[in-house]
Amino acid sequence: MPDPLAATFDTRAELYERARPGYLDALFDDLATTVGDAARVLEIGPGTGQATRGLLARGWSVVGLEPGQNLAAVARRVLVGDVEIVGSRFEDWRGVGPFDLVLAATSWHWVDPSVGFRRAAELLRPRGALAIVATQHVLPDDGDPFFRDVQRLYDEVGLGDGSDGPEPPDAIVAPDVEAIRASGLFDEPVVHRYVRGIDYTADEYLAVLDTYSNHIAASPDQRQRLFTGIRAMITARPSGTVRKHYLTLAQVARVTSGAPPR
Repeated sequence: MPDPLAATFDTRAELYERARPGYLDALFDDLATTVGDAARVLEIGPGTGQATRGLLARGWSVVGLEPGQNLAAVARRVLVGDVEIVGSRFEDWRGVGPFDLVLAATSWHWVDPSVGFRRAAELLRPRGALAIVATQHVLPDDGDPFFRDVQRLYDEVGLGDGSDGPEPPDAIVAPDVEAIRASGLFDEPVVHRYVRGIDYTADEYLAVLDTYSNHIAASPDQRQRLFTGIRAMITARPSGTVRKHYLTLAQVARVTSGAPPR
């Protein structure tokens, strides 16, 4: 059964398009070393196309499975290239391959694990690849202390997670490698890691937060108190900005020769 939090993003489709960052070109360069230059890609949960743009920029053909009606509508409006956006969950889609690449960019955690790996293997060409991209907020040793200080606000409004803030990049383990191995359908995964920092004004940072499922699902009172406190903290800084660091992990594995037939 779908996680109800997965549907929250569709209520913020236009904001999602404006506020969510895309992905570094290096990610698509690394994917190209695996799948080549003439790729047919199945993308799981493209949202409004943050990763899709990088795929299309390489001249690849993309079928995107986006169950959010509003997100899909925005993606169809803004994306340019050889792309088809289908209003469907990956688990429910009955299309056929083969594809050179099945990509889930910060969306695989919404996929039913009892279906996901086998279905991906069925849709891939022989020696095609599954790429699961995970994104994590991290705090390097020289990172912005705002993200530790702000934890008290989360605790005060009842949205804290008991942590002292984001972990350093080196402490983050690729989250899906063990599950890829356990499926028995793919070769040993290769993990690519990318870290970048993005500066946000108060308005820009609050816009990003308002596209996160846990913030959308919070009560209006919790969100108002949290956002008011965050705005005050950022605007009181001399720069009027915060720098958020993202760690992107691309876990890429070729389907084995013994994968299930299509």
